[in-house]
Amino acid sequence: MHRVGLSTFVPRTGISLTRGLERAMPDDDVDDRLRAVQEALAASVEKLFESDDWRSALTTAARFHNFSFDNTLLIYSQHQQAFSDGLVAAPEPSMVAGFRQWRAMGRQVLRGQHGYKIFRPNRIQWREVQDPASGEWRRLARTERTQPGLAVRQRSRLNEKKPFDLATVFDISQTDGEPIPEPPRPQLLVGSAPQGLWEGLAKQVAAHGFALSDARSAATIGGANGVTNWQDLTVTVRADMDDASRTKTLSHELGHLCLHDPRKPDGTVDLAVAMSVTRGVKEVEAESVAFLIGAAHGMDTSDYSLPYISTWASREEGLATVRQTGTRVIATARRVLDQLPTAQWGSGQPPGLDQRLEQQRQITNQQRDRHGRVLYSRRDRLPRPAAIREAVR
Repeated sequence: MHRVGLSTFVPRTGISLTRGLERAMPDDDVDDRLRAVQEALAASVEKLFESDDWRSALTTAARFHNFSFDNTLLIYSQHQQAFSDGLVAAPEPSMVAGFRQWRAMGRQVLRGQHGYKIFRPNRIQWREVQDPASGEWRRLARTERTQPGLAVRQRSRLNEKKPFDLATVFDISQTDGEPIPEPPRPQLLVGSAPQGLWEGLAKQVAAHGFALSDARSAATIGGANGVTNWQDLTVTVRADMDDASRTKTLSHELGHLCLHDPRKPDGTVDLAVAMSVTRGVKEVEAESVAFLIGAAHGMDTSDYSLPYISTWASREEGLATVRQTGTRVIATARRVLDQLPTAQWGSGQPPGLDQRLEQQRQITNQQRDRHGRVLYSRRDRLPRPAAIREAVR
């Protein structure tokens, strides 16, 4: 299988992106820093297009399927620069988290390490209280306290003026402390599919309103491994293949169902919608979704037919197409994976992070004084031990 290293499509600037931003701009100049990260992302996509290797891009994205396509490229480009500068020992990142998240996992960021800048949604948050008489919800003022017994809910929306902000994450190779458990890695025999994967995919196909059937051979379905028929609402997969190949084909057809539905509300096919995306891009997107689903389950991805970018994206519109396709593919694969009851590889974050954060929140809530303030130690800003809290009181 042809593979091109990640360094073929990440920006090779002379300085680390993060350290360059810190030196060149004041901390409060967020807009300039945001523009700098956007420029670095554009350089990453440019290199990806020039390298003509979509497979390498998806191989990296498969390890971070909880992150957007843009953030995946940003993490890898900055980690490659840190590796080139001798700041990290691992040539590729394996899992990332924020500074406080690593602390919750019992690890500390090493001195001299610089985090990787990524995008995060900039959301405006507020609280609402429900009127017990009318049942209507009212927005609370920032300093307003609620009466005991009233229902309160947290609300948020994306900031339309500035939808994205910056966040900083660190790779595990930049930290030290408690060992992190290895994410689950399914062990598969050659030609076998993960337990429950076919059934989980078939259930999602049925949820789209399609009937799943077998074809005796490729000859009966025009030489293809699988076919989606939008008029008959059927998905057909060859029966004369091994389990892994059949499951891969079903993932491919499910990718079409999720991304390329050309039907009008009345069920008829809208030719304008059907022709709005070229067949080449459709096949790349469906095969890429199948690639990410297979990689998340430890399946062999060497035989996935992922073409070079130059065969499906022209130079004039290539950069926008590459970025749009990557975003659509990752979002679709994530939705499919989230609905599967199967054991899957890591998502790019430390295993058990959500549980650790919830435990930390519960401990913090238990260690508040009667005024609702958290008691902290001056030295490390961690909650004080019980003996110290009692002395303070």
